[in-house]
Amino acid sequence: MPILRPLRALRFDATRVPLAAVLCPPYDIISPSEQAVLLARHPNNAVRLELPPVTDPADPGRRYRDAARTLAEWRRDGTLRMDERAALYVHEMRYGMPDGSSHSARGVFVRLRLEPLGRDSGVRPHEHTMSGPKEDRYHLLRATGTNLSPIVLVHDRKGVAPLLDALSAGPAMVDTTDASGVRHRLWAHSVEGSETATDDPATELIELLAASPLTIADGHHRYETALRYRDELGEERARDRPGEPDPPYDYVLALVYAVDEAPAVLATHRVIVGIPSGGGLLADLAASFDIEPVRDAHELQRCMGEPRPADGASRFGVWTRDGGAILRAHDDHLAQRGDDPEVARRLDVNVLASALSRVAGVEASDLVGGERVLYTKDAGEAIALVESGEGDACFLLDATPVEQVIEVAAAGAVMPQKSTYFHPKAPTGLLFNPLEP
Repeated sequence: MPILRPLRALRFDATRVPLAAVLCPPYDIISPSEQAVLLARHPNNAVRLELPPVTDPADPGRRYRDAARTLAEWRRDGTLRMDERAALYVHEMRYGMPDGSSHSARGVFVRLRLEPLGRDSGVRPHEHTMSGPKEDRYHLLRATGTNLSPIVLVHDRKGVAPLLDALSAGPAMVDTTDASGVRHRLWAHSVEGSETATDDPATELIELLAASPLTIADGHHRYETALRYRDELGEERARDRPGEPDPPYDYVLALVYAVDEAPAVLATHRVIVGIPSGGGLLADLAASFDIEPVRDAHELQRCMGEPRPADGASRFGVWTRDGGAILRAHDDHLAQRGDDPEVARRLDVNVLASALSRVAGVEASDLVGGERVLYTKDAGEAIALVESGEGDACFLLDATPVEQVIEVAAAGAVMPQKSTYFHPKAPTGLLFNPLEP
């Protein structure tokens, strides 16, 4: 089972810097143009740590050293200060969805003890990782000795709302709204005697969240990087500090959500380039799907906005320049990926990928990053790309339920890229977890 501990956080001093101006998104969703905006927003914006700018193209390692120097300087001058006591930090996000509805997500910042990933582990992945991002995050972690952004995990437990209510009943220590309009509130609760108290809601919440395995929602690359850092630093420290008990590098900063308190998952729609469109495509798809034509693009989006089928069958919206339809997968279509666990075969993205391979010759390599597939979270944009001629057909997907992500990980399977997009992302800058004094 996972091991969760309170943390003594390093945080921006709100009397010195406006917190809303120094938060930034996670590194992997910051575009070059957004990085420039963040750098200009405030001299202490956390992007200088999370995604340090390249200042010397001839010296790739300089940006990591710059981040380490910046972090050390902010600690020296009081821009960043250590909290006095280790605590569990309840984090609440209030945010809007693309359809205009309002939602909230509540999780807890803790330290998570590192262990190898796997089906039988206390920490399970749901997607593969790539070497490039892991090398980047490793060099940054090695330079700074600090977890700058959390691993985001989900737990299959429901019904922790009363505990979260109790822990967020008083005034928040942080209450700010970021540039994207997401409101963030933070409460700190020390756990008496570190983690030995048993009569307070903070301890009870930690125990509940550690009662069964956690699934990584965001942060697979950072988790594997933390494992590498632990192993390498552990070897070095074994020579210098033999017998060091429970070292801080055995842990990683984590933000843990119960499944019914987690952020939303947005669908990622596919725009396909270089395939026949129109009636011929729909006729070919009829071998795998029941086809219900729609009058126009507005009806297509309206139908996809309705609750997904109660029987769990995969449903897609397809649009071409000759019209569109709702597609409902045949049950026997699941047999197309017989080597995978059933829960993985039932993933909408896998059902669609199998159909695209047979009907349009779109292979897995095209879906990973080829020129034949474009991705967008905006259904209207997907349709517009087809209407403009940039794509030949688009496929609108339902969002993957968080419960299904957990089920896939529990089965020891992984999901294809662009299967999940948790929204909103927890920002970098609310708190950091130093692994060195």
